[in-house]
Amino acid sequence: MVVKQPAVSVYSSYLALDELLSVQRPNTDEHDEMLFVVVHQTHELWFKQLLHEFAGLQRSLAAGDAARALRLLHRSVAILRVAIFQIGVLETMGPSQFSGFRDHLGGSGFQSAQFRELEAVLGARNRQAFQRYPEDSEERRRIEAAMTRPPLFDSLLGYLAAQGYPVPEERLRRDVSLPAEPSARVQDALVLVYRDDGVPAQICERLLELDQSVQEWRYRHVNMVQRIIGDKTGTGGSTGAAYLRTTLFTPAFPDLWAVRNAL
Repeated sequence: MVVKQPAVSVYSSYLALDELLSVQRPNTDEHDEMLFVVVHQTHELWFKQLLHEFAGLQRSLAAGDAARALRLLHRSVAILRVAIFQIGVLETMGPSQFSGFRDHLGGSGFQSAQFRELEAVLGARNRQAFQRYPEDSEERRRIEAAMTRPPLFDSLLGYLAAQGYPVPEERLRRDVSLPAEPSARVQDALVLVYRDDGVPAQICERLLELDQSVQEWRYRHVNMVQRIIGDKTGTGGSTGAAYLRTTLFTPAFPDLWAVRNAL
């Protein structure tokens, strides 16, 4: 006979709550350090989920499953909105509260390997992103591997080509380990997609919304850093807000933005 465990025990073990709730380990007794740890750990969980959703999205586009692709894009944007909102929670901590434990931190968000992997999936091809990690580390392997796989926009172009749109053949066969350059011929194909105003156009719009949400997250993040530490050097050794400002207003999918000029 199978004896069922009490529901609360099943819930706790399924979510590994004993482990999950034991990994918040502030380095000081400062009250606000717990908030810093929880918000950053939560961001890492959302980054993990986004990587999971993006992988599913690329499989859906390869299979021509537009309905599932749209659903996963909608979810990914919703996750980013939550991540943006969480920055506001961290902003409830003032500069004096942060300075109380800043010198005792073990690192910063600048060192997030998952975020570097997300950037690679979105199309970034910056070798310095993984060279900061030890050669034999799992973090470096994952980022480097992501930079050798087709990014999201290439998956979109493959889907559009399969739908009969005139995506340039050389663009479909490009070396995906290199950054993609905006293409007038790709934009010509996208104009046709938008003029047809069908499901492929909806997917393009949701990808643009995803790009916009990533840019909004970056903007809120740099404002939060500026608000808490000003222009001081970042905890992870970066130039802090000054470095983060260089990442603003750089779209992941420039062709989707450029095509607006032709519609």
